[in-house]
Amino acid sequence: MPSDLERIPVPSIDGAPSSLGHHAGKVRLIVNVASKCGLTPQYEALEALYRRFKDRGFEVLAFPANEFGGQEPGTEAEIKDFCATTYDVTFPMFSKIVVKGEGIHPLYASLTSTRPSARALPGSDFRQKLIGYGVQPGEPHEVLWNFEKFLVDRQGAVVDRFAPDVPPDADVVVSAIERLLG
Repeated sequence: MPSDLERIPVPSIDGAPSSLGHHAGKVRLIVNVASKCGLTPQYEALEALYRRFKDRGFEVLAFPANEFGGQEPGTEAEIKDFCATTYDVTFPMFSKIVVKGEGIHPLYASLTSTRPSARALPGSDFRQKLIGYGVQPGEPHEVLWNFEKFLVDRQGAVVDRFAPDVPPDADVVVSAIERLLG
């Protein structure tokens, strides 16, 4: 039986009906992404992670969002083309959604309420970095910036959350994925 999280509708980047339930039984790394962000090169590590673990039941699920500095202004077709041609992205991508604030998509409302704080790398405080750049981050439970990552187990439970500046190939992320893959 799908979890509540897996029942939430999330159209694919091509507009086809979908949900996390289409990826049920897999370990999933859910990431809000943007094409014009200083963290955009994380697409390369996300794709490498996907290729490394996909045959063991792992998916990267990318959700373009434009809440942070307008860094994802493109259409779904432009986003898909950029990701394919610039980073050879082959993992599933979804339509642009709102990940914080007014109009937050039910998926992200569920993710952030289930796992209200993100793990950071030792010595890193991304919230303070943003404040130093003059950016006022939202509430502590809200998604902080592009490329925040949520790890979901095979049963659809949110088991971890990583700050935007934690690279997808960081030991803390890879070890958590390997643990869930068994």
